[in-house]
Amino acid sequence: MANVSFYIGIVGNVISLLVFLSPIGTFKTVVKKKSTLNYKGLPYISTLLSTTLWCFYGVLNPDGLLVLTINGAGATLQLIYVILFLIYAPKEIKVKHMKLVAILNVGFFGTVIAVAYIAIDESFRLTFAGILCAGFTIGMYASPLSVMRTVIKTKSVEYMPFFLSFFLFINAGVWSTYAVLVKDYYILVPNSIGFVLGTAQLVIYGMYKKSSDALKKKAIEMESFDEEAQKNPSLNKGNSLPKPSLSRQYSVQKVIKTHSLDHPQSQKKFKTVDLF
Repeated sequence: MANVSFYIGIVGNVISLLVFLSPIGTFKTVVKKKSTLNYKGLPYISTLLSTTLWCFYGVLNPDGLLVLTINGAGATLQLIYVILFLIYAPKEIKVKHMKLVAILNVGFFGTVIAVAYIAIDESFRLTFAGILCAGFTIGMYASPLSVMRTVIKTKSVEYMPFFLSFFLFINAGVWSTYAVLVKDYYILVPNSIGFVLGTAQLVIYGMYKKSSDALKKKAIEMESFDEEAQKNPSLNKGNSLPKPSLSRQYSVQKVIKTHSLDHPQSQKKFKTVDLF
């Protein structure tokens, strides 16, 4: 059983690494466009906190080598993502996220370490770290809920990276299996919840993928039409109505004036008329 759990843990490490690497495509786009667009920074900040807490748990746990190694790699990658997000985010969002980083990833994490070694007995230290890790891992899996809401609202999956959702789903399933085998409930509880949320993300992605593709196709067609219109100005002629001729304007004004003379009561109504 120990060997089985170890190999499943290795598989979990490989999949977790793929999860941590999956936002690379997103950040290539961010760097290329020099903008964070509509991408959210909270998932990367919360994941950075989660991975550093799991590193602490792995240090305290005598059997935590697999947990320590993968979360050490994850923390390094998340730090890079957070730095890139802060570089290219708009000023208002940048300030907001810098405050979050200072509060969560520096202040809170530092407080946890201090409390664990100063105020917590050694026999309870692992439990203390495990509870915190479980709580923040649930937060990591729940953080894409805001993106799910955006997908439902816009009927577009543009800002829900498929591979990130897919690997989170697989990752949660594998680590849940590992946790059952080694009887580690601090790993089992959050990953079971992550498995459910990952399933929900994939369902929503499947529901809105077609409508998202249709919107993207329409946008491309409109962009292509605009480019063609710029090259060929005659295409825009049909977009405006012809102005009435002077003779037509004179005729209309004459009819109105005649009507006013024939009906004195209507002079008040048609005192000033400007149709064009």
